[in-house]
Amino acid sequence: MEWQVWLGVAAIVIAVTALGVALRISARVAMMRRRLGRATEREPDEDAPRRVAVVLNPSKSGITGLRNRVRAACLERGLPPPAFYETTVEDPGQGHTRRAVEEGADVVVAAGGDGTVRAVAEALVGGEVPMGVIPVGTGNLLARNLDLPVTDVERAIAVVLDGRTRAIDVGWLRVAEFAPDDDPSDPAEPPHDTGTEHIFLVIAGLGFDAAMVAGADPVLKRRVGWMAYFLAGLPHLRGRRLKARMWLDDGPPADARLRSVMIGNCGMLPGGITLLPDAVLDDGVLDVAAVDARGGVLGWAQLTVEVAMQGLGVRSDLPEKLGRIDHATCRRARVRVSGGDEVQVDGDPLGRAVEVSARVDPAALRVRAP
Repeated sequence: MEWQVWLGVAAIVIAVTALGVALRISARVAMMRRRLGRATEREPDEDAPRRVAVVLNPSKSGITGLRNRVRAACLERGLPPPAFYETTVEDPGQGHTRRAVEEGADVVVAAGGDGTVRAVAEALVGGEVPMGVIPVGTGNLLARNLDLPVTDVERAIAVVLDGRTRAIDVGWLRVAEFAPDDDPSDPAEPPHDTGTEHIFLVIAGLGFDAAMVAGADPVLKRRVGWMAYFLAGLPHLRGRRLKARMWLDDGPPADARLRSVMIGNCGMLPGGITLLPDAVLDDGVLDVAAVDARGGVLGWAQLTVEVAMQGLGVRSDLPEKLGRIDHATCRRARVRVSGGDEVQVDGDPLGRAVEVSARVDPAALRVRAP
């Protein structure tokens, strides 16, 4: 057994090294593509906002400074003073956003984490008022996929005020059946509402990824950021593989054994990891990834390499891989797993589900982008 242990350690070292190299190269390639895109496609924006409303999460650090910076940026451009609305447990952002629109806002800015962004987006879907994003959360998933600066508030504000407006797709996920071992009376559990559709702008997931989200420690998230999710995933590496059945659009059902089913509107995750390399925010379809790893540590190591290489556009179709990601696209998806597992939308846990359904809403949200 000793040689197997050392082989596993070597595999992990190789995988992590490959991932680091791939991420650095991928980031440079993506930056070059974005610069070329801005140089060739940039046009004056006729929808530049004048009346700015900001829905902010007061629990995030630096909120007072953020207010002052937004005020200063508006004053510098000769705009009226911005309006500010603070989220609460009772209203995480939807009500404030609707009120801001009623009061004449030309843009409603989500200043917070992914939950605040989802709440503001939900209230703006289908309307003409665009959403701006000032990322001050842990994951900042949509901001990363929109190529927004996630560590520079000044630049993020400049995108809101000086950028362009573009239409993007949104996804909607509904939990059709919750796992029977969930306790709906537990105050720590989300309400078991099978009639509500939950918006997602980046990725919804069922399985290992959602277990990481549900298990991430809030204190650790504040200290180490998105790495807290990966640390939370370590205890689940030896978890059981899911027995899943999937329906995509009107096609026949497909059965699979896997670790996660991820349904994405776009594909970049924290750390520069690209899970869905073909996913585009405005292509009118959802991208589905069936993620699997078997064979213990070797399977996870191979999966790590697989993720790293596909971020560079390199894919392997070998049928007997221990770690693999199978991709598909659709407009509607339904997934059922035996026994149930955790489900999440853009990093917000919804509980343990047996069956979920998802659909795309093409070009339903206007956003401010570089």
